[in-house]
Amino acid sequence: MKRSFAEQIKSLPKDVWTSERLTIRPIENDDDLWYAVMECTLATGQEEYVNPAGFSIGRAYLSPGDHVPCVICKRDGEKIGYIVLHIWLGEGRAFTWSYYLDRRFQGMGYGKEAARLAVAILKAADPQTPVKLSTEADNTRAQRLYESIGFERSEELDGDDLVFVF
Repeated sequence: MKRSFAEQIKSLPKDVWTSERLTIRPIENDDDLWYAVMECTLATGQEEYVNPAGFSIGRAYLSPGDHVPCVICKRDGEKIGYIVLHIWLGEGRAFTWSYYLDRRFQGMGYGKEAARLAVAILKAADPQTPVKLSTEADNTRAQRLYESIGFERSEELDGDDLVFVF
């Protein structure tokens, strides 16, 4: 019997979930959930670019086999963001994620490191499955980030959002 995406991701070795400064780990308890939904806050103006954590985590609740909601932590355990690893909902089979860092930890390189770590986790689950990310055409900050870690812009659109592929 084929394992679900969530089972595949959660069965990866612990070292895959860790980088030099960060760890991504599945939400384990009420404290993690509270942090992701209530305490992790965006910088002003970023709300228009991402779904609220509660929406992404609610989607995970409705389709648990296709989503893995996680917290992003510094190596000392301090929570600095949230990420939901999941199956791409657009064209073709792919993996993706939704994430953001708390505004207090932005501009320190954690976002780029978390994105690299997310790619490593998803590629460890299945090296042949592409990773796709979408963003609004005017979100040049996200586009630069994606390209800086190896994503390429594709011709595909997700609604009116640009799609990047790794």
